[in-house]
Amino acid sequence: MLLHAALFRRGLTTKDVQKFPTELLSNETEQRCRRILGKNSLPPKVSAGVLVTLCTSGGAPAFLYTLRSSTLKGRHKGDVSFPGGKCDSSDRDVIDTALREAQEELGVTLSRSTIWGPMKPITDWTGMVIVPVLANIGCLEDLSMKPNREEVESLLTLPLSLACTSSIRGYTCFRQGGRYAYTLPVFRLPGHNVWGLTAMMTDSALSLLFPGSYHSVLSGSRAR
Repeated sequence: MLLHAALFRRGLTTKDVQKFPTELLSNETEQRCRRILGKNSLPPKVSAGVLVTLCTSGGAPAFLYTLRSSTLKGRHKGDVSFPGGKCDSSDRDVIDTALREAQEELGVTLSRSTIWGPMKPITDWTGMVIVPVLANIGCLEDLSMKPNREEVESLLTLPLSLACTSSIRGYTCFRQGGRYAYTLPVFRLPGHNVWGLTAMMTDSALSLLFPGSYHSVLSGSRAR
């Protein structure tokens, strides 16, 4: 089942939509992002890789997320996330990790040519170093996906033009030791929220795609 966040379009104004060009994933945008991401250096020890999946759905450029199965163990069951997981000894690099995990979760084989590059690493609360890998997997209607039902309950998309609008964006402020520590973004999809590390990755990708147009709310210690 593919849930489309265009259900929120009624909250958009014409002015909102007109701020964004028709070809949000143009070759020019791709080459600019590849140049920027190509300068990123990876830490010596990477724990996990995540595929930050750009796509086209119904003719609209979008993010593709998975809704994790509610039957999974752990604190992230039922969460909205990008495909990803821990590095394996058979992986050549974190790109291999991200592609392998995407294949396991989405049931589709993606080539390295879809990869735009590794984004800045994120360290989670356990100390695990996670590298988001930005990729454009193309038109969803052309892909024969067979999600792993043991891990994935459903697939969700969020149009890029909508992700940048205030109608679905929020934030959460966190305190540590009685003091303000950091602010994380939240993206509200129909029936689900994109939050935590997935929201941070979404936020970083939007900042990269739309410099000057998208304004991140990420701040504090988690923004470094």
